[in-house]
Amino acid sequence: MDFNMKKLASDAGVFFSRAVQFTEEKLGQAEKTELDAHFENLLAKADCTKNWTEKILHQTEVLLQPNPSVRVEEFLYEKLDRKVPSRVTNGELLAQYMVEAANDFGPGTPYGKTLLKVGETQKRLGGAERDFMHSASINFLNPLRNFLEGDWRTITKERRILENRRLDLDACKARLKKAKAAEAKASAVPDFQETRPRNYILSASASAAEHELRVAQTEFDRQAELTRLLLEGISSTHVNHLRCLHEFVESQATYYAQGYQYMLDLQKQLGRFPGTFVGNAESTSPPPATTSPTTVAATIPVVPTVGRAPNSATAVEGALNLKDVKPPASGTRKARVLYDYEAADSSELALLADEMITVYSLPGMDPDWLIGERGNQKGKVPVTYLELLS
Repeated sequence: MDFNMKKLASDAGVFFSRAVQFTEEKLGQAEKTELDAHFENLLAKADCTKNWTEKILHQTEVLLQPNPSVRVEEFLYEKLDRKVPSRVTNGELLAQYMVEAANDFGPGTPYGKTLLKVGETQKRLGGAERDFMHSASINFLNPLRNFLEGDWRTITKERRILENRRLDLDACKARLKKAKAAEAKASAVPDFQETRPRNYILSASASAAEHELRVAQTEFDRQAELTRLLLEGISSTHVNHLRCLHEFVESQATYYAQGYQYMLDLQKQLGRFPGTFVGNAESTSPPPATTSPTTVAATIPVVPTVGRAPNSATAVEGALNLKDVKPPASGTRKARVLYDYEAADSSELALLADEMITVYSLPGMDPDWLIGERGNQKGKVPVTYLELLS
């Protein structure tokens, strides 16, 4: 008990000394030991790294999981060291709704078939999103989080100790300065018999202050070197985070590439059935007078045909004989192919990305399709796969 009381009193004295030194420094009444410029730069670099790592980590979490309540729930599960429950992604949930809707509407109907195809693609997109989130969490979020919760906490702890050592050092300097001033003042007094004991005490006090200063200086230098080594490790942290950033970009590029390919495949599947929505489109489309003049079909040269119903796209496609179709004498347009397209039957023209073809339209033809020519080859091509040139 006696030992604990002595330690408590000693700690209280050290705390009081540091508080006094800190207050006097803030009031400009005491000198402060300044760190060298290199050390200050290391501190600034460490603070900058910590601040931006926190912001990047938080915003990446928002990107991967926009729902804040879900992020809080996952945080609580991690703190409780419990397994996070498995959740479906938004794409997977949308796919589930589409499949259920298709079953209600009838999977054999055009709308039901399309819902099933789109739902399957959304499910694949949701799976790709899940893989991306898992990869980004392991390869990017975890290293950033480990730095903030591990290395940065160690650096913060050692910086706090260094600050305490500096306050102790400056307090010892102040005490030695006062002891030296008192000793000098006493030595200026005439050496009478009664002043010798006091001079002896002042000299001993100055010697004790010098000893405390040497001990404080040694502890400060040792702590400064330790803190310096930790701060210099920030450069290695940057290298590690750079590697993690590359992995994050790779996983994100893979995710978007998968999504693009899935949607391209879906577009091809839906594009092979141009007449699927003809009936609905005719029944719901506005009169020709209200049609926007900027539509693609209106800008394509039209080939005159004989013996066809002008308002029946189905009749046009059913009676289409590619051998009899002639391009207009003038005004045909060139088009650049955006994506590869595989012809579904002999009436369609297979396309290769970046090739140039000649296109034109027929009266009453589905506006989503054109007649394309490449040399002696001729067939229907989807407008969505083309970039029309002037």
